[in-house]
Amino acid sequence: MSRAAEDTNRRMLRARDVMDRNYAQPLGIPTLARVAHVSPAHFARTFRATFGETPHRYLQRRRVERAMFLLRETDRSVTDISFEIGFTSPGTFSRTFRDIVGRSPRMYRKEAVAAGVPTCFTMAWTRPHA
Repeated sequence: MSRAAEDTNRRMLRARDVMDRNYAQPLGIPTLARVAHVSPAHFARTFRATFGETPHRYLQRRRVERAMFLLRETDRSVTDISFEIGFTSPGTFSRTFRDIVGRSPRMYRKEAVAAGVPTCFTMAWTRPHA
């Protein structure tokens, strides 16, 4: 791998780490591009080429993964969870959740059972694949 490719990968990983840590915050392409020290257009293209999905979709999936955990492990309302993970509309959250997981948040909660296994196994087993 060339030095330029390694540098690009590091920049994209740096931006993805910011998304992982701050998933509940509003993170736009310009903000993430500044973290990666590239232009917004270059960031969007390179992120997709590097990780196989757009930055927006990656952020949505991370938020939905957190919501899945909260739905399994707490009895908080779906609306509270949607606001906590960074969605500004419960309707948008429900639609996005259904697109990624394949069922509504309420149906997921009804079907999901908190298992007595380490969280890392549960996360790997239930990770959305969309």
